[in-house]
Amino acid sequence: MSQDIVADALNQIMNSKRIGKTETEIKMISKVLINILKMMKEKKHIDFKIGEDKKSVIVKMIKMNMCKAVKPRYYATVDEIEKYMRRFLPSRNFGSLIISTNKGLMAHESAVEQNLGGAVIAYFY
Repeated sequence: MSQDIVADALNQIMNSKRIGKTETEIKMISKVLINILKMMKEKKHIDFKIGEDKKSVIVKMIKMNMCKAVKPRYYATVDEIEKYMRRFLPSRNFGSLIISTNKGLMAHESAVEQNLGGAVIAYFY
């Protein structure tokens, strides 16, 4: 385990998917990770439940193809978001970039709509 909770959690989800599991338990959580999981749940890629001890989360994969953290974090203006969409997502209307803006975490569609730039944190499709 490294110091990046988001990257570790997304790698753990992908490793579980690769070996055929449909459910995995993530031991280290943070508010940023919970917000990312909420965004993935809204798009109906996963379902998750926070453990009773509030220190773990159980993630159930529904239709997840790929989810990864972006390392190093790239800072993108509104005009540059399109470049990162082409770099990380497989096609135009497929998948989401997660961008950390001064208004909080949001999908790239919302960031462009609100004319906000920020750090590219992760992507999923």
